[in-house]
Parts: sequence; structure tokens; C-alpha cells
Amino acid sequence: MSKLKAKDPFAEPRKPVATVRTVIALLLAVLGIAWIVYYYAVVRVDPLAFPAPAAGDPTFMADLMDWNYLIGFGAFFLGLAISAHPSTPMGRGRGVVVGMLGCFILGLLWICTFYVISDDPSSFWVFNDLGQKNLFVGIGFMAIGFTFATRWE
Repeated sequence: MSKLKAKDPFAEPRKPVATVRTVIALLLAVLGIAWIVYYYAVVRVDPLAFPAPAAGDPTFMADLMDWNYLIGFGAFFLGLAISAHPSTPMGRGRGVVVGMLGCFILGLLWICTFYVISDDPSSFWVFNDLGQKNLFVGIGFMAIGFTFATRWE
């Protein structure tokens, strides 16, 4: 008798983990986070500082002001949406459920945190600059959760 196991003819073949789409999704998510952190920590002018210091470099980033958050969160959300494709590990199997529930919970936590600290958000970074636009961020997380939900089987 052979000790080799017979292959199940009905089993689906394993798909590769590191596809081009996975790498692009990861790069966009990391780039979005890095864009927001760099703008907030280096370029942004602290509105509470007196006298107001000059904006950091690069100047094009300082000129964009709050649009930097749209660019950063947009890249991050685009990376998450791309990762919902079935050719990526997050877009198939348990990854879909993890991505969907994770995005729903993050969106809910973002909105609830904003409402709890909305009286004085000055001590919470990013929340203090976005103001009411924090609702868009929370809803954006939930929208990406729905993107994952469309892949659920």
C-alpha cells in the first residue's frame, strides 16, 4: 500500500498569497497611513501654537492643508477595497469575514469615539483637525465593510 494520500478531486486548488493585487493593496494602505502621519507630524501647523510656526516641507503638502486627510484616507480605503478582491487572501474564505467585521467595527468605533470626545477633541490627533469630517471617515470604514460583504459566500 502506498502511504501517499489520494488528492480530493473536488477540493479547490490553493491560490497564491502574494499576488500583484495583494501587493498593490498593501502599498496603498501603507502609503495612505504614512501620508496622514507625515502630514500631521511634520508638515501641519499646530493651530494652538502661538505664535504660529511656519509650515513644514514639502510646501505642496502644506498648501493642500486638510485635503491631505482626503488623500491619505482615500489611499487607505482604496487599498482596503482592492484587498476585497477574490484573488487576495482578504477577499476569499475567512478573510472576507475578518475584513467585513473589522471595517464595520472600526467605523463604529471611530464615530463613537468622535461623539464621546466631540466636546474637546484637541488632545486626540487627527480627530482634532477633522472635526465633523470624522463622520465621513467612520462611514468610509463601513462602506469598505460593505465591499467585503459583497464577496461573502
